[in-house]
Amino acid sequence: MQQIDISVIHQAREWLEQQPVWLCTVLNTYGSSPRSPGALMVATADNRFCGSLSGGCVEEDFLQRIAQGEYQQASQIVRYGEGGLEPGIALPCGGMLDILVEYLSATPSNIMYLEKMAAALAGHFALQKRLTLPEPCRHLEVTEFADITQVERNGQQITLHVAAAPRLLIAGLSSVALYCADFASSLGFEVLVCENRPEALENFSAQLKADITLLKQFPANYLEQNSCHANTAIVALTHDPRMDDLTMMEAVNTPAFYIGAMGSQKNSAKRLERLQKIAELNPEELHRIHAPIGLPLGSKTPAEIALAVMADIVKRKNEARG
Repeated sequence: MQQIDISVIHQAREWLEQQPVWLCTVLNTYGSSPRSPGALMVATADNRFCGSLSGGCVEEDFLQRIAQGEYQQASQIVRYGEGGLEPGIALPCGGMLDILVEYLSATPSNIMYLEKMAAALAGHFALQKRLTLPEPCRHLEVTEFADITQVERNGQQITLHVAAAPRLLIAGLSSVALYCADFASSLGFEVLVCENRPEALENFSAQLKADITLLKQFPANYLEQNSCHANTAIVALTHDPRMDDLTMMEAVNTPAFYIGAMGSQKNSAKRLERLQKIAELNPEELHRIHAPIGLPLGSKTPAEIALAVMADIVKRKNEARG
């Protein structure tokens, strides 16, 4: 979801060079809704838009209202569905949407405002965004990492936490890695796969979907050079001790919320012993490594193993978010 929203902010910044824009954020959904809280859309007075609020149900109505001169306050909340505006196409299953609409004039300060949001969505830091209706946002401060879907409403005050989409970094291609990448992408994760082994690239890389980023690098080297943000899970799924062990050695130096390596109880115990003796990882670092990886679902097939891995990652992500 947030990967789309990065494009929204970049497009908003480009349009804002020439004309005002309306930046829309989904605050709450009730009933069936295809977009989650925190989802973004930007629109202009000449009927251009980027992103989505409902998957197509309300966008046309919203653009018509902008063209008619509505939504000129710096900030306002618009409701679609029961008890609110009636779009040309009813929301699915009687659902409702509450949308924060910000009117941004073409000024340098608003361009800087969007640039700071773009940096947060790219993973450089997290932001707390707070505004009081109908005033513009005057509070956009760096804060602890949090998911953008955290939305708080207290009367006329709106608070959102803006941060990068959760990321899954997969060390090495394998049949399990392919399923993990697919599941993670469906769950809204940004997915990076690090692989430099020619045989693995030949056998598996063509099966990766278009929205998954393949980095032809040794995973440990990538982590050493780039690290990661705190909304990242790092998993090693190859059964190749050199790749998996070295990935774990670098992963414990990052702020990743989840680190794990695939293997049986016996092989996992041997790996942790190697990491303690050879890499001299301390007990706290070893404790961060989930090995065996995943929830104990009795998984046998690659798809079942990947499901167990992603279930554990989602569980830990949501626990960390509180």
